[in-house]
Amino acid sequence: MKKIESAEDIRSILVVGAGTMGSQIALQCALCGLRVTLYDVDRAKLDETRGRMGGEYAASLTGLGLREAETVRKAIEGIEFTTDAAAAAAEADLVSESIPERPELKARVFGMFDGLCPERTLFATNSSTLLPSMIAEGTGRPDRFCAMHFHIYVWVANVVDIMPHPGTAPEVAEVLRQFALRIGQVPIVLKKEQVGYVFNTMLCALSDAAVGLVADGVASAEDVDRAWMGVMKTPVGPLGILDFVGLDTAMTITEYWAERTGNKRLVSNGQLLRSYVETGRLGMKNGKGFYDYPNPRYADEDFVSSSSK
Repeated sequence: MKKIESAEDIRSILVVGAGTMGSQIALQCALCGLRVTLYDVDRAKLDETRGRMGGEYAASLTGLGLREAETVRKAIEGIEFTTDAAAAAAEADLVSESIPERPELKARVFGMFDGLCPERTLFATNSSTLLPSMIAEGTGRPDRFCAMHFHIYVWVANVVDIMPHPGTAPEVAEVLRQFALRIGQVPIVLKKEQVGYVFNTMLCALSDAAVGLVADGVASAEDVDRAWMGVMKTPVGPLGILDFVGLDTAMTITEYWAERTGNKRLVSNGQLLRSYVETGRLGMKNGKGFYDYPNPRYADEDFVSSSSK
């Protein structure tokens, strides 16, 4: 069977995980003319994601003037949404995984697809904080496995981290670099493994500090963001950004590293994030996080100039 030797050999992509990142990767690839299958174990999640594509994502793309509404509609119609793993894997040239940040889960899912995908298929993880070497052996094809990490929204924050692990074949990293360019992304190829890649290394440090200030009772969430926005002149602060990422995602990542390292700050931060998640405040995705949406307080003209009591 033909080997994947260049980005042009990738015609069919299987995206595993219909959450925020998986759905955006799937739509971006469909908009760039690829045959796209979006797989998830949860049919309700797939249906919800299809609606989100036609609503929020379409509005973003058309509102920014990046795509015509009809182009977005046709791209969504061309995506196959499925819970059938075997059918999803049958013709895949590339598997892009975006499931929860648990290495044992990722390894298990990749191991399943190793038995279902053609020999030629390349594997890529979109993990935000895990190193590919942590799950490489579990994939069944470590030489054809690499991290390929996207950012939200994929069509706006169009930087992709390509991070090989020591066992990744050099030509695989090069194919993924070419592929990133093909789908409108700016690839950054890391010289060695780094938890958090490039941007997320910086963002996580900021987020951990911001959540820590609230968890320690130093300042309110609004005042933490107000301080950042007032000095840096940005339209949103670190906690508003976390709402965008998803507090459930942030909680999973924080608790994983808290357990792994025993870092007291991360333990405290994880507890705060869990208190939000357990009361249904997941962030922008469900309209409630540190702020209420669609009209968060930080978007008000007087947000920075006003002060909390």
